[in-house]
Amino acid sequence: QQLSERVRKRLYYGWDKDCSLDNLSSPVADIAVELLQKVAPSPIRRLQKKYVSRVSREACISPCSMMLALVYIERLRHRNPEYLQQISSSDLFLISMMVASKYLYDEGEEEEVFNDEWGAAGKVDVQTMNTLEMNFLSAIDWSLYTDPRELFEVLSWLEG
Repeated sequence: QQLSERVRKRLYYGWDKDCSLDNLSSPVADIAVELLQKVAPSPIRRLQKKYVSRVSREACISPCSMMLALVYIERLRHRNPEYLQQISSSDLFLISMMVASKYLYDEGEEEEVFNDEWGAAGKVDVQTMNTLEMNFLSAIDWSLYTDPRELFEVLSWLEG
């Protein structure tokens, strides 16, 4: 509950406790665009705010998914920068958010995360989503577990 209140207040989701945390706020979307364009500089499928907003809305990207995805991207910057030179910023956004959402929310029963739904949100076919996912997981060496302290470091950075 404290985390939800902090996110609402600091990441511009509003003061209303009934406010949904199922989309990225405008300032967080701006940060995502700026950061991902820097780490994945390919001019092909360059990430735009309009794309972030649409995917965020259609895939219900939570702020926690965004923070976890940023942890993963930071890992890739240190462990596998070659991967970041090969992927477009739009594809990196889409696949990092999907993997983070799967890690956080896919329990395999009621709250499943499906590649075809993410592909539809990002206007990418399911075969491409599957390939993006396998390449991302290989690039990060399947290292998905994150200590909560890492998430709070990202949150502090976003707040700044």
